[in-house]
Amino acid sequence: MRLIVSSLLIMILLGACVQEEVTETIIYHGTETDFAVAVIHPTEGNEARGVVTFTKVGDGVRVQASISGLQPGQLHGFHVHQYGDCRDAGALSAGGHYNPTDMPHGGPVDTDRHMGDLGNLPAGDDGVANLEYTDLKLVLSGEHSIIGYGVIVHRDRDDLVSQPVGDAGPRIGCGVIGVGNPDH
Repeated sequence: MRLIVSSLLIMILLGACVQEEVTETIIYHGTETDFAVAVIHPTEGNEARGVVTFTKVGDGVRVQASISGLQPGQLHGFHVHQYGDCRDAGALSAGGHYNPTDMPHGGPVDTDRHMGDLGNLPAGDDGVANLEYTDLKLVLSGEHSIIGYGVIVHRDRDDLVSQPVGDAGPRIGCGVIGVGNPDH
């Protein structure tokens, strides 16, 4: 009986040590960053591709996007989604908009909005959208960091008011936000 109790005590203590190591590992991988990048790839049957960068500036994050393969002259909804998962042919595996604070859908300058509401990408006559603005809700570190989440480009314009997601239509491009190489 003493051997069994001693063995159980050792297993419990070892389990606590393993748990502590895992916690430390998680903290280690939660490295703060000032620069992140998402490479956008087209979903099945679409042509949207490009790069979105996120750079910490002052109290916000500068969002820079250059996306090609869009419908010329149109606006295309643009959001951070709740999963960094683009495996599904239509990127449905990326889930809904990233909304860790349980807010209504809105535009990128609205006070009350999903954290992932980035507005619209304005495609030029060549089907290329270039966008740059500073977002005051996004964060690259801490509890609501966008690192590891998905970026989706939609076929249609986000009307910025329809709930819960702005009626932006199918997903035509998807990428995952990762820690970027600032020297590249």
